[in-house]
Parts: sequence; C-alpha cells; structure tokens
Amino acid sequence: MTSHRVPPELAEAQVLWNLRRAVLYEHAVQKGQGQLSHDGAIVINTVPYTGRSPKDKFVVREPQTADHIWWGEVNVPFEEDAYMRLRGRVLAYLQGQRTLYGQDVYAGAHPQHRIRVRMITESPVHALFARNMFLPLEGDHPVFAEYTILHAPYFKATPETDGTRSEAFIILHLGRKEVIIGGTAYAGEVKKSIFTALNYELPLRDVLSMHCSANYGQDKNDVSLFFGLSGTGKTTLSMDTERTIIGDDEHGWADDGVFNFEGGSYAKVIRLSAEHEPLIWQAVHRFGAILENVVVDPETRIVDFNDARYTENTRGSFPLSFLPNADLEGRGGHPKVVFFLSADAFGVLPPLAKLTPEQIRDYFLLGYTAKLAGTERGVKDPKATFSAAFGAPFLVHPPQRYADMLVDLVQRNGTEVWLLNTGWTGGPYGVGHRFPLPYTRAMVHAVQRGLLREVPMEREPYFGLYIPTHVPGVPDEVLKPWQTWQDQKAYEEKAAYLKKLFEEALAKIKA
Repeated sequence: MTSHRVPPELAEAQVLWNLRRAVLYEHAVQKGQGQLSHDGAIVINTVPYTGRSPKDKFVVREPQTADHIWWGEVNVPFEEDAYMRLRGRVLAYLQGQRTLYGQDVYAGAHPQHRIRVRMITESPVHALFARNMFLPLEGDHPVFAEYTILHAPYFKATPETDGTRSEAFIILHLGRKEVIIGGTAYAGEVKKSIFTALNYELPLRDVLSMHCSANYGQDKNDVSLFFGLSGTGKTTLSMDTERTIIGDDEHGWADDGVFNFEGGSYAKVIRLSAEHEPLIWQAVHRFGAILENVVVDPETRIVDFNDARYTENTRGSFPLSFLPNADLEGRGGHPKVVFFLSADAFGVLPPLAKLTPEQIRDYFLLGYTAKLAGTERGVKDPKATFSAAFGAPFLVHPPQRYADMLVDLVQRNGTEVWLLNTGWTGGPYGVGHRFPLPYTRAMVHAVQRGLLREVPMEREPYFGLYIPTHVPGVPDEVLKPWQTWQDQKAYEEKAAYLKKLFEEALAKIKA
C-alpha cells in the first residue's frame, strides 16, 4: 500500500517510489534486465524494438482536445472506448506484477511552464531512465501528477481485439493527461511521449516547444539553438567543450528565453569516440549511465561502440550533471543564432547558408534531412525525408502554428538563422562522404563568433541559398557543393531533383 495517488486498479500493488540510481541498478540486475559494463554503466538490450515505432503511436480522439490536433499520419486517432478497454488490460497486467516502480519527475526547467509527470512501470531500468532524463523531485508528494505514464514494456497487445497495429503501442489521451506504453522496451518512447504532451500544452500557453539542442557562450545571452532530427548532429554540436550546454534535444522558447525540457541526455553512441565526442564519451563511462543496445564483451565487460549488430541506433542515457559544462538550471536567454541541421543524402545542399526571412519559414516547415538507419524500426537504408518543424512525429497542433511562433520570436529578438548540412559532399550517399566533423564545428564557431558578418555571400542557383565565400578553418571549395563533385551533370540532376522534392513537400504541407 502507498499514500501516493495511483489509479484505483493499482491500489493494492506494491509501488516503490522514487528509488535512487543505486537501488534501481540492483533491481535491474536482479531481474536480469542488464549487466554492468567495466566502468559501471548498465547495459540493456531492447531487441526487437531498437528505435521508435511511429506506426504504433496513437492519440485518443475525444471532445476536449480533438479540435486542436493535427490529425493524419502523425496523430492517428484512437477511439476512447478502445483506449479504456486496453488501459484496463494494462492496469490488470501491472496489478499482477510483484513490484512496480514509480518516479515523480518534472518536464521543463522553467518553473512557470513545467509539467509534473508520474511514471509507473514494471521495469526498474526504465524508472532509472525517467530519473536520468527528466527532472527528479525528491521527497514524498501524495498528489503530484499532471501527466501519468502507465508503462508496461513486456505486455503485448492483441491487435485484433485491442485496435492496435501490432503488439506495441504508445497511446496519448491528452484529455485525461495520460499515456499508456506497452509491447516495446525502447526507452525513447517514454521521453518522446512526454515531448508530444509538451508540444500540445505549451503552444496553448504561447510558449514554443522545439526539437532542438541549445548551448551558450560567455554568458546566458549568447544562446545557439540546433534544430534537427536524430542523427543530424544536435547532440554532438551542442556538446561543445568551449560552450555551456543547456540541453541536447528538447526545449521551450518563452518570453524570457529558452529552457530545457529534460534533465538528461539520450545520445546516439554508435561509433562514439573520445577524440570527437569527449563529453559524451566521459558521461557514458560511469555509474548511473544506461547504454541501450550496445555490444559488451561478456568476460571483460568492455563496450564496443563500433559494433552495430543490434542497431545503428545505439543510445546512452545519463543525467546532465555528468557533463562538466552543463547548466543544471537548464535556462538561457533569447537565442542569437539558430541552426537548421540537415544530413543531405543527395550531397547537393551547401554545408552552410544564411537564410532569408522567407526561407526560415519554408525550411522550418520542410525539416529536410536523411533518415538514418536504425533511428526507426524497419528503416535499414538512409532515405530523404521531410519532417515539419524538424520533429513532425511529435507535433500535435498543425505545423504552421509552430512555424508562426518561431518566425515571430526570431524577428522580435533579431536572431540569425542558418542552414547547416551535416550530410554528404562530393556526391550522394554511397558515392561521396560525410562532411568532416571538424569542418562542421569550424563553421558553427565562425557563425557564433560573428566572423562571417563581413564575409561576401554567393547565391547558389538551385535553392537560392546564400553561401559564405570563406569560413576560417574550412577549405573554400568545400563551401560550394558543385565544386566537390567530379560529375557536374550528375550534380545538376540531383540538385534539380531535390529542388522538385522541396517544392512538392512544401506545397503539400501548406495545402
């Protein structure tokens, strides 16, 4: 029994509340959920679900919220009666477990714009994940939650009777402020379900919710934002040893500046190296970190970050306190610079271009990148994709609402917006190669330090983008993608093709 508020169906369940990391580690190992690496991280495996399952995500259609929601492929409606039946089955399953784990956490570092989240799960390692990724609340709080997550990763739905598409499901009932997750142990579903909830709640409060990382320089008024989908470099570029990290994935932009939604990082760690990503490397090599779907030697317990036998989407979860340069308050001023990151698989976008006011809206609505292998279940080869606001899978309102808010904030605060291609040069994927990270970092630093304000710009012919003719530390010829291709005709064909894709995608989303 517990004094905490839980669904009545769980009133008799033994819920262990707000256990700390060491205890959750012990429970996870005892249950066989994972093993310790040689330096203290807990290594878990979530096969067959090693990425998000967007086709298994639903939003309950009910009168209170229905008119606000961008219904379609992203927000697939789920009938309320079916939700309540499945919810009842999940609760009965959880009631049958010997022990449950509860975590009371915040999402949002801003005191006026945070939401309170209560997670109840059968899995101690996922309780640890919630403790890592959100902002934990210490002490006993019988009445706490605004949003509740009922998490049953080892319960499998029956599509024929439950109305799901598979054994896995992630269903948000925004009216009840509740999420049920089952059939998948991929931890990212937990954090992204709450991000989706924030994408619903905050615009109603005139706060822009953003899929981006953020850091600042000498002071909190020197903020940079990095928008981009998984694999484009948000985490890598924001984890800058010369700057202070606010957060690496999800933020809000309010009237008094930006704030982190999370208290941790869920970084991609495939081919992680101490040389190129020293901060992440140090953070995942210690007690308290969770390593998801990485390969570990069964005898030495040494992790091999280069081994992708389970997935390319290997992940490391750790609290931001593991970073020496993190702002644990999670807040900064209004951004001076915004970067839109794209990993262009066609190899035709320039590595850096300054966007005009008209281009800001269009490129934000496009959210173009390459969807890299492993980020989502069933994706094996990179492919071009468009994701409105660089986060369409998590949007709730129509994309234009977020775009309007961003354009207004950028204009009011005099923020520069740049397109940053972290993808391929010298040809498309399979022919060319990825832009070297040191060049990308040099471009980011040049923009942040204002070194390009007097540099002449050249307008490229296909997308109308303005390219700087020189960036310190970067060869001039790399800045113009057509100069890196051996076959100029092939470049022109690819550029024309991508431009056509842009036009079609933009017309579709504006329709």
